[in-house]
Amino acid sequence: MKKLNIYFTAGIPQLEDTADIIKLIQNSGADMIEIGMPYSDPVADGPVIQKAHELALQNGMTIEKLLSQLKAIKDEIRIPIILMGYINPVLSFGFEKFCAACSESGVSGLILPDLPPIEFEKNYQQILKQYNLNFTFLVTPETSDERMIYLDSLSSGFLYAVSSSSTTGNENAVLKNESYLSRIASLPLKNPVMIGFGIKSKDNFENVTEKADGGIIGTAFVNILLQDRDWKKSAIDFIHSIKA
Repeated sequence: MKKLNIYFTAGIPQLEDTADIIKLIQNSGADMIEIGMPYSDPVADGPVIQKAHELALQNGMTIEKLLSQLKAIKDEIRIPIILMGYINPVLSFGFEKFCAACSESGVSGLILPDLPPIEFEKNYQQILKQYNLNFTFLVTPETSDERMIYLDSLSSGFLYAVSSSSTTGNENAVLKNESYLSRIASLPLKNPVMIGFGIKSKDNFENVTEKADGGIIGTAFVNILLQDRDWKKSAIDFIHSIKA
């Protein structure tokens, strides 16, 4: 069975909805949850997730608030929670302080796409190990085989393979990039490979995971939270439709 990872931005639609959304995702059958930490300049994200970041910040979401929400429900959560964000707010918070708080709040791992691998090895890898946190790097169709193997060696938990060279939710994302997916599948990687960016339906999910271990859905799910008044029912139906 291919793994389903659902992403959403913390602090939307309302500041206090985060815990309910986490429980809803878990109870609907997803295998892991990726939570976006809102940031004022989310450069890797498309318009939907940028809008979610704006709303979350307006609602008052902060790293501190998110970690406190997670800590309050950690005993109810049985699937991995990964925090995704940008390095600057984490450094402002204090990297080791952040890792310690993540560990206390039931977080399994981190994705910080703008943290360079060399910096990671030099300054942060040991701190993450100390607090038993996984760290995931991203690869793209432009990443060479040699660099994929290198990034996989630094990663733990899973390796994030971006479906195409685009921002999240891009309508033109090339989901079925056969040569790229075959190339990844042929490499001696130690981590499971999860494909993300542009997956909106069960067909998309099944297509991209033929040669991978799972898929990550973000924009399509965030859209429900932003646009649907009855988002709880719609979100459950959406996850069920992918897992069915």
